[in-house]
Amino acid sequence: METNPYHPTNEKKTMHIRLVKSDKKRFLYLLLLADEQESMIDRYIERGDLFIMEERGEAKAVAVVTREKQGVYELKNLAVAPACQRKGYGRMMVEHVWHYYADCHTLLVGTGNSPLTLPFYRSCGFTYSHTLPDFFTRHYDHPIIEGGILLKDMIYLKRERQNPNRDSAVPTSDTEP
Repeated sequence: METNPYHPTNEKKTMHIRLVKSDKKRFLYLLLLADEQESMIDRYIERGDLFIMEERGEAKAVAVVTREKQGVYELKNLAVAPACQRKGYGRMMVEHVWHYYADCHTLLVGTGNSPLTLPFYRSCGFTYSHTLPDFFTRHYDHPIIEGGILLKDMIYLKRERQNPNRDSAVPTSDTEP
């Protein structure tokens, strides 16, 4: 059996990432950590792939990814359980997603101008793409404050493959029916 290099390693190897195909909203409690308005999550959860990182049956992190066009995917939601933050789980999930889609040449992520999220994504290899002005003020029914900053604009970052044929191997992943 092939091992996935993007899973946290431990002696018992109990951590795994799997694709969830049904009843995705059972992970709403985690999704709301990254996108605090349920109606916004409803816009992408069913059309996206939901990945869950678990250890001994306990959810540690979640990600939702949508296919925007051929070779372009968007990381719509990435959340790590509060007790698990700053331990590398978010980075492992980003790497899993990056390698999961064999045809992905560009991975996008939209976030606010937050001192908590922008440095994280930059450290994962993302660079600036574009800005959607007033996104948070127009689409959310309440002010979004993160890291002491009122979020206004959506900042899009991108991660691109230098050679689309590179990293064509897809890591193994469990799939839930």
